[in-house]
Amino acid sequence: MKVIIVIPARMKSKRFPGKPIKKILGIPMIIRVIRICEEIIKKENIYVATDSKKISNLVKKNGFNSVITSKLHLTGTDRVAEAASKIRGDIFINVQGDEPLISAKDIKIVLEAKIKNRNKIICGFSKINKNEDPRSNSIPKVVINEENELIYISRSPIPGSKKKLKEYNKQVCIYAFNKSELNLFKNFNRKGKLEAIEDIEILRFFELKKRILMVKTCGNSIAVDYPRDIGKVEKIIIRNEKRNRTKSI
Repeated sequence: MKVIIVIPARMKSKRFPGKPIKKILGIPMIIRVIRICEEIIKKENIYVATDSKKISNLVKKNGFNSVITSKLHLTGTDRVAEAASKIRGDIFINVQGDEPLISAKDIKIVLEAKIKNRNKIICGFSKINKNEDPRSNSIPKVVINEENELIYISRSPIPGSKKKLKEYNKQVCIYAFNKSELNLFKNFNRKGKLEAIEDIEILRFFELKKRILMVKTCGNSIAVDYPRDIGKVEKIIIRNEKRNRTKSI
């Protein structure tokens, strides 16, 4: 069984153009993400899927693989699907290129769940922490049944309750697919109705009647959505490095 990690990356983010190549403590963000993935599988099985020659050249200069994909893709998963059509593999892990604090352990959790559940899409989730607001529309909230399958995912605070809920779960954007699941997603060739409303790509699989198994992760990563997020990430990296040095003494 061959496992491939694909990291979708594009230059023209509306909120933060060019963010994959922005440096975090001197290292381009996309390179930081690749190095985390390298803790799980060999570098020859990690690919950056991008529509940008600038990103591709940077990735190759640092000794990693890149696949040029269309500029017309609707979502990152569409980009991963195109890349998967060009790469031989059995399991494809979609890791976000804008999460330089993503946990290698979480990637491994998603991978192991896919190995055990080959007929289900796998996606991570975690509790929303005290510093996050469930009302924020930048955090997709998930509702999961008793078999840990996704019932719905929304930018609104769900599930609703007559009482004030103390706990919400959020999506952690690490996915695992096989090639046929990615082909179904790509060949749908448009956003589903709910996907378009919520702007959450995994909702397309509801239209395709595919089951989505949610697996719990630590979920402590921070997505870099805006330029101001770079400073937040740098502070956390510095704090973690100090903590690790203290432990080793």
